[in-house]
Amino acid sequence: MKMNQVTSAAEYVNAERLQELFLELAKINAPSTKEQLVAEYLKDALPKLGFTLEFDNAHEKFDGEVGNLIAWREGTDLTIPPLFFSTHMDTVLPTEGLKPVIKDGIIYSDGTTILGADDRAALAAYLEAIQAIIDSGVPHGPIEFILTVNEQPGLVGATYMDYSKAKSKTGYIFDSSGDVGQIILKGPYSSRIWMEVQGKAAHIALNAEEGNSAILIAAEGLAKMRLGEIDDETLANIGIIRGGELTSIIPGSVTIAGEVRSFSKEKLDAQLKQMEEVMEQVAEKNGGKVQVRIEKKYLGFDIPKDDILVKTVEEAAKSIKVNSYLTETLGGADTNVLNENGLTCITLGLGFQNIHSFRECISIENLVNTGKLTAALIEQWYANHKNS
Repeated sequence: MKMNQVTSAAEYVNAERLQELFLELAKINAPSTKEQLVAEYLKDALPKLGFTLEFDNAHEKFDGEVGNLIAWREGTDLTIPPLFFSTHMDTVLPTEGLKPVIKDGIIYSDGTTILGADDRAALAAYLEAIQAIIDSGVPHGPIEFILTVNEQPGLVGATYMDYSKAKSKTGYIFDSSGDVGQIILKGPYSSRIWMEVQGKAAHIALNAEEGNSAILIAAEGLAKMRLGEIDDETLANIGIIRGGELTSIIPGSVTIAGEVRSFSKEKLDAQLKQMEEVMEQVAEKNGGKVQVRIEKKYLGFDIPKDDILVKTVEEAAKSIKVNSYLTETLGGADTNVLNENGLTCITLGLGFQNIHSFRECISIENLVNTGKLTAALIEQWYANHKNS
């Protein structure tokens, strides 16, 4: 069954309206754990689009303002399996005082704040796409929004989400820097490693001979670790070094923390073990000790190329004259956690660039195409299931 190009829902996406909506959402100051203002906006906007909504209590696990939002819209055909779209409501840094600048078809901030396209652009596109579905009158199945909080620090909101509130089992998350048309089928396993290195504190002038620098022990261990790009599937990084009290005191302890990501669970575990064993051996050799703690962040996912989610994106992208392509990423997203909790979803590109910095930007073309592709996905999902 082919979609009718004349009455395609994507054609009802209003570029000017979507751009204004994105800028409105981007200006809402709601960094991680402080998403109440976005939630209030959605509590007003979503019912006008035919959604019923509820919040879970995930925020109670991390002292946030509000929980994850799950919103449901009945379709015109309840025989079609429901389809969800997910994104996060938080930004990595405050956007207070955001002043957008548009130059040569690209939306920036004025350089004093982030833009918040990660991921307010997806949220705006979802809202515009539903309006386009309504305006076009195309038949469709039920639609669900799964809108998480506290995503930026490590997918925290999704980790604590009440999954019993989600009615759909399959969906999409627009949350990648690739242009619209990017389809990410594979995401990494990820774990943190914490190493508490113990030496012996002493004063450099009064009893230096009794001292044993934990920092020097840790430095030797780090020098012997495999770090950076381990192979084409595995990355390892040390991101935190914290210790010492005074410049006159030989440090008796230091905290080292890092992260490993890999498409392979076996390679992830092997890399973590290598880092642990190296630090243990160095500490023992130098008369120190080390306590190691491994903290799982999230599991990997691997969606088959012939999955209906993939076919639907490829067909929907073609219908709006966008080239689609398959890829994989070592970047994490809520996609990892949702797949881990029984939902099946893939990450899609929407083209934001330089995220987590004051140079963040997104092209108007990618913003509009995200709205069009969302609408086309809803329509194509209906067509594929009605045809089958």
